[in-house]
Amino acid sequence: MIELSIQYTRSQFLTVGEVAQMLRISNMTVYRLISSGQLPAVRVGKSYRLREEDVDGYLAARFTEAG
Repeated sequence: MIELSIQYTRSQFLTVGEVAQMLRISNMTVYRLISSGQLPAVRVGKSYRLREEDVDGYLAARFTEAG
């Protein structure tokens, strides 16, 4: 008998304010990134939540090495 192991990880969700603070940008800039589709987000009521791995992916995609 073959046993399959499925790993389930729960995503950590961040608010727009938390993302703005992490990236040292304004809340409005985070909203612009969301509305342009550059940063995926989930709408919860009247506010947005962003997965931490999506924010990390956004940064990694824009990372450039200096020198």
